[in-house]
Amino acid sequence: MKEFFNKLLTGISIGIVVSLIPNALLGEILKLLIPYIPSLQHIYDITVFVMSLLPVLIGVMVGVSFKLTSIQTASVGIAAMVGSGVIQKTADGLFTLNGIGVVINTGLTAALTVLFVQLVGDRLKAYSILLLPTLSILVPGMAGYLILPYIKNTTGIIGVGVQHVTTLQPVLMGAIISVIFCIIILSPVSTVGLATVISLSGIGSGAANLGIVAAGIGLAIASYKANALGTALAHVLGSPKIQMRNFFMKPKILFPMLITAAVLGALAGFLNIQGTPYSAGFGLSGLVGPLNYMHLADGGWTYKNITIMISVFFIVPVILNLALIYIFARKLKVIKADDYKLHFD
Repeated sequence: MKEFFNKLLTGISIGIVVSLIPNALLGEILKLLIPYIPSLQHIYDITVFVMSLLPVLIGVMVGVSFKLTSIQTASVGIAAMVGSGVIQKTADGLFTLNGIGVVINTGLTAALTVLFVQLVGDRLKAYSILLLPTLSILVPGMAGYLILPYIKNTTGIIGVGVQHVTTLQPVLMGAIISVIFCIIILSPVSTVGLATVISLSGIGSGAANLGIVAAGIGLAIASYKANALGTALAHVLGSPKIQMRNFFMKPKILFPMLITAAVLGALAGFLNIQGTPYSAGFGLSGLVGPLNYMHLADGGWTYKNITIMISVFFIVPVILNLALIYIFARKLKVIKADDYKLHFD
C-alpha cells in the first residue's frame, strides 16, 4: 500500500509541475509584453491550454510511475481526464476545457484506473488496444466522474474553513492562512483552484501566496544537496508540489518552512501585502505574487513598495529558511538532505 501511494504521488507531482510550469514562468511576463507585441497572445493562450491538459498529464505520469504498458498508460490518461471535471459541454453543444479540473479527483480516478488495468492484466490479449481504453472510460473513468460532485463539496468545505480564518485580525489571520497554504501546496489540492473558489483576495491572498513562497524557497534550499540545481529551482519557478510524495511520507520535512510561513503571513497582515484570488496560489512562479502586490500596493512602484516586495518575497524567506533548516538539520537533527531526494525514474 505504501509503495502504491508512493508511486501515485510521484506521478501526480510530475504531472502538476510539467503542466503548470510554462504558464507560471511566462504568464505574467507575457501579459506585460502583449500590449506592445500582440503576436505574443498566441503563446500565452497556448500556456493556458497546456494547464488544462493537467489531468491527462497526471494520468500518463502515474502510468509511467507504475511502469504500465503504453496502452495501459494512455488509458489512465484518458480516464483521469474524464474524472477530472475539466471537460464541460455548453448549451450550444460545444466542449470546453474549464481550468485544471479538480486535482484530488483526478488523482483518485488515476488510482482507480491503475488498479483496474492491473486487475485486467493480460486477459484481453490482442484485444487490449480495442477494449482497454473504452473499459477504462466506462469503469474507473465514470466512477471518478460520479464521485466528482462529492469531492468538489469537500474542497469547498476546506475553502470555507480558510475563508473563516480571514475574519480574524490581520496579523494573526495572515500567519494562519500562510501556514495553511504552505501545507496545502504540498497536497493534491489545487491552491489556485481553492483560492479562486473562495475568492480569496486582499491580505488573505497575500498571506496565502507568501505561504507558498516559504514552501518553495525552503524546499529548494533544503533539497539542493540531494537533487540537481535545476530540480531545486523547480520548487520555486514551478511548484513545491514536486515534494508531495516526500511530504506525505515524512511530514517533518516541512517544519522549517511552516515557521517561515507563519512569520511571512504575519508580515503580510502588518505590511498590508495584498493579492488576487489568482495570485494567491502561485508563490514566486512567474513572479505572479510579487507583481500582483506591486499592482495593488498604494502608490504602485514606489521605492518603499519595491523595498517591501524584495524584502518580504525574497530576502526574508531565504534568510529565515536558511537559519531554520540549519537548526532543524544540524542542531535538532530532525531532518536531513536525503529526506528531500526526488525520484523521477
